[in-house]
Amino acid sequence: MSSLSRELVFLILQFLDEEKFKETVHKLEQESGFYFNMKHFEDLVQGGEWDEVERYLSGFTKVEDNRYSMKIFFEIRKQKYLEALDRHDRAKAVEILVKDLKVFASFNEELFKEITQLLTLENFRQNEQLSKYGDTKSARNIMLMELKKLIEANPLFRDKLNFPPFKASRLRTLINQSLNWQHQLCKNPRPNPDIKTLFTDHSCAAPTNGARAPPPANGPLVGQIPKSAGFPPMGAHAPFQPVVSPSPNAIAGWMTNANPSLPHAAVAQGPPGLVQAPNTAAFLKHPRTPTSAPGIDYQSADSEHLMKRMRVGQPDEVSFSGASHPANMYSQEDLPKQVVRTLNQGSNVMSLDFHPVQQTILLVGTNVGDIGIWEVGSREKIAHKTFKVWDIGSCTLPLQAALMKDAAISVNRCLWSPDGNLLGVAFSKHIVQTYTFVPNGDLRQQAEIDAHIGGVNDIAFSHPNKTLSIITCGDDKLIKVWDAQTGQKQYTFEGHEAPVYSVCPHYKESIQFIFSTAIDGKIKAWLYDCLGSRVDYDAPGHWCTTMAYSADGTRLFSCGTSKEGDSHLVEWNETEGAIKRTYNGFRKRSLGVVQFDTTRNRFLAAGDEFLVKFWDMDNTNILTTTDCDGGLPASPRLRFNREGSLLAVTTSDNGIKILANTDGQRLLRMLESRASFEGSRGPPQQINTKPPLVNALGSVSNVSSPIAVNTERPDRMLPAVSASGLAPMDASRTPDVKPRVTDESEKIKTWKLADISDHGHLRALHLSDTDTNPSKIVRLLYTNNGIALLALGSNAVHKLWKWQRSDRNPSGKSTASVPPQLWQPSNGILMTNDTNDGNPEEATACIALSKNDSYVMSASGGKVSLFNMMTFKVMTTFMAPPPAATFLAFHPQDNNIIAIGMEDSTIQIYNVRIDDVKSKLKGHQKKITGLAFSQSMNVLVSSGADAQLCVWSIDGWEKKKSRYIQPPATRSGSLVGDTRVQFHNDQTHLLVVHESQLAIYDGNLECLRSWYPRDALPAPISSAIYSCDGLLIYAAFCDGAIGVFEAESLRLRCRIAPSAYIPPSILSCAGRVYPMVVAAHPMEPNQIALGMSDGKVHVVEPLDTDPKWGTSPPQDNGAHPAISAAPAAASNQASDQPTR
Repeated sequence: MSSLSRELVFLILQFLDEEKFKETVHKLEQESGFYFNMKHFEDLVQGGEWDEVERYLSGFTKVEDNRYSMKIFFEIRKQKYLEALDRHDRAKAVEILVKDLKVFASFNEELFKEITQLLTLENFRQNEQLSKYGDTKSARNIMLMELKKLIEANPLFRDKLNFPPFKASRLRTLINQSLNWQHQLCKNPRPNPDIKTLFTDHSCAAPTNGARAPPPANGPLVGQIPKSAGFPPMGAHAPFQPVVSPSPNAIAGWMTNANPSLPHAAVAQGPPGLVQAPNTAAFLKHPRTPTSAPGIDYQSADSEHLMKRMRVGQPDEVSFSGASHPANMYSQEDLPKQVVRTLNQGSNVMSLDFHPVQQTILLVGTNVGDIGIWEVGSREKIAHKTFKVWDIGSCTLPLQAALMKDAAISVNRCLWSPDGNLLGVAFSKHIVQTYTFVPNGDLRQQAEIDAHIGGVNDIAFSHPNKTLSIITCGDDKLIKVWDAQTGQKQYTFEGHEAPVYSVCPHYKESIQFIFSTAIDGKIKAWLYDCLGSRVDYDAPGHWCTTMAYSADGTRLFSCGTSKEGDSHLVEWNETEGAIKRTYNGFRKRSLGVVQFDTTRNRFLAAGDEFLVKFWDMDNTNILTTTDCDGGLPASPRLRFNREGSLLAVTTSDNGIKILANTDGQRLLRMLESRASFEGSRGPPQQINTKPPLVNALGSVSNVSSPIAVNTERPDRMLPAVSASGLAPMDASRTPDVKPRVTDESEKIKTWKLADISDHGHLRALHLSDTDTNPSKIVRLLYTNNGIALLALGSNAVHKLWKWQRSDRNPSGKSTASVPPQLWQPSNGILMTNDTNDGNPEEATACIALSKNDSYVMSASGGKVSLFNMMTFKVMTTFMAPPPAATFLAFHPQDNNIIAIGMEDSTIQIYNVRIDDVKSKLKGHQKKITGLAFSQSMNVLVSSGADAQLCVWSIDGWEKKKSRYIQPPATRSGSLVGDTRVQFHNDQTHLLVVHESQLAIYDGNLECLRSWYPRDALPAPISSAIYSCDGLLIYAAFCDGAIGVFEAESLRLRCRIAPSAYIPPSILSCAGRVYPMVVAAHPMEPNQIALGMSDGKVHVVEPLDTDPKWGTSPPQDNGAHPAISAAPAAASNQASDQPTR
């Protein structure tokens, strides 16, 4: 539910209370879950209305939500039980014991036995612990005091205990304002209009004698506003705080049949995190004003101005929340329409899916049960699997019978998991198979599931719990959810009356749900609770329909075809469960079921009439079409890659055509150029015996997207290049293709380290700051969307800079050419950490940003604070010192789970949603200074100020291995000091940063290579980080210099002197100024930001004329610091950027 819809509920609550609809008020409080009326709750408890007490509580929590909730329900049921015993009503007491209290036996069996034994006593006060039990009234009052403490401490009730402050009779005031506005639009406004109804728009009747009526009076039209009847006391909290655990009703109109007793947190378990910014579209239609003749002359200047506005035209709908979709800076030229590849699969293609990370890897499933994986850039089929049952003995008898009767089988759907490590295949008979994908092209069998009786029609991946799950649907009218790793069934949803055709999992406001469509045209929605469907709507066409969200998850679309061949592509209004927009342009009778896809949050594409048709999401008419140079079937299947630069389309001759836009063509040319260049170089000289870190063809485009790298077959390693990284701003920029070098000795002689010492040789931007005496920057990071920078100062205050769209920066991307805005919310508050009354300058600061940039977790020696990034308000605090938190890292699969490094050298695995420490890890000797998760290896790596690295298993949190990092040969004794760690994109190699060295470790904590400060860069290292593509490492030094290293070899390719980016006025001042932290842009591999010891922030990037930091050094070069192949040592990794 949007924030304004939530406010409307509060207005209705106030109105009902003023009108004395007491029971309705409390029913709405319970059903909405927005406001817990403590006074009403007290009255129910003191009156002993136990059923009503639990019914009211059910709108906010349930027994198993957390320990506070469990204690609340236990105390209530225990009191009810004791009162039955006190009345000598043994039968009622036994009923309460069996129905209400037995649920707690699994948590504390001894306590349950003790409660049961009270039945044997003549007076339960004979029990020593109950000897002071008084009369019923006093017992209820004592219990009520305990309940109030539990409710106030329960995070599920946070921000629900205070009614927002606003004036009395606010809803009636708004209605008056609306009627006055309507009255101003009357053709013949009367001085004292007679308002008889609110069901239709107001309009004064025309005067009978032709006289002009006086101008309307701006007064109340529906009578005097009555005094408030006294709603419960309003709290001092700011209104409309985000809801930590939203009700399932947050799915708004789609969930109109939601069970009101369903507790809020029951489905808020997925990786989207604790608090999601409310993205659900909330549209309210406003009353249409009767059209007036343009020639009417209003006597009021205000009404004349209003009429001019009305002539311009008002939209039919207005958006109350984040439902407006700003115009993207895209044009038709961004659509992939140029055929650049034709692939011959050999059999009819039934399903397509591009790899979510490696943008040129295409998964294909066919009508004979085969699956294939293509590297589109090289036109090579790198993997192929024919269908076979892996274990026929474990199959059900119906499947064995079906295969005996007809061995023919087809792929109905194949797709990648969100991280690209798994792929799933749904077949036309019973079976789902999953494979682990290794980037060298190998497919390893993962799980085989006998999922449905009949065909498995669709498959999808989701994270309803912390582990990856597979959702399937089939001809048996069921939807099932399976553990992706083990194949164990987790949920079964039944309620469709026809075979289920498709599934579409999604989440909003931390609520995870699944849309499903059946071939009878029914759309249903399910929460992960086995309580039945929340929706029963009809899809246009009433037959085969698929649903999909836009990439940002804010807009929902469906496309389907009826049995008669009528196709429908529509956008849905989620809050109303109604069609918002229907797109035109389909053939009258489509031949086959039309397939569709979305891209760039802006475009839709569908295959129809032997064409690919494109729409702008905001325009119902066709934008453009392409025939792909001919050869398409009547209804081709199609799929965009993640960036929308490539489009795969099936052909009628069992092939696939790859269409590309300018970025896609540049991406493919870059891959070809790199491949030919690498082929011409011959085998590289090995620096040491360890395998190479990354393949020379490319690297992944996104730091947060893990890819497991297999080094056994380096000749088959796949490129993973992002088009956005190759062509970020300038379409005319040509690929930087290195010339072929035939003479290695000549190359060594001609190569020169790039040494940038002048500000004219790069672009450097000093970010503006209103603080006249800023504190040193101790943490700095880009937001995940790459358009903002978040800094944390040593004074515990955060600062946020945002780049805005403008004529100079039409894309709104971060750049050193255009200064960003120092952003603050309208309330003007600062985002300041709790400091526990200590000196924040001396504390170890830590920070972690949620994946969707909606909230940030941070600490500066005091409690850990969770901030809303839009309002800067503190949503919650936890982990009060001592010990203080020193490092934060989100679990890769569940944003509710946080690894917290502590000052006392422990690591706490903390569940924020239920406010519970799951595990406490011990192994370090000094404070924790770095944490990093590897999803592919299923481990957490920690580093500490003791220069020790530890590897922990995520499954059981046991320590698998530990090692101290080795000191340089020039340094005696063991190392101490902050040690940071960061995993490479491949999720197996680890960057370890200490003031004495940079080092690369593997997953077994074996040191592959290391580099020590010397020669051109002699100062201690203050911070280092991988570039977003994993090809470079940026290191900052305590003398102000910046080093740019090759990530694979740790060879220095560029040195940036402080004079190149620090203004001369600052350099000339007394005192040393240097970067304390370096941050890498999440999408632009050559852009970095530097947080300085003087409190300044600089953004640095190369010039357009030379868009890279120097050139790759040759394999053997004595001109720059040598690379030491150090023996096995310790390793460490950071989710914050490393800081000294």
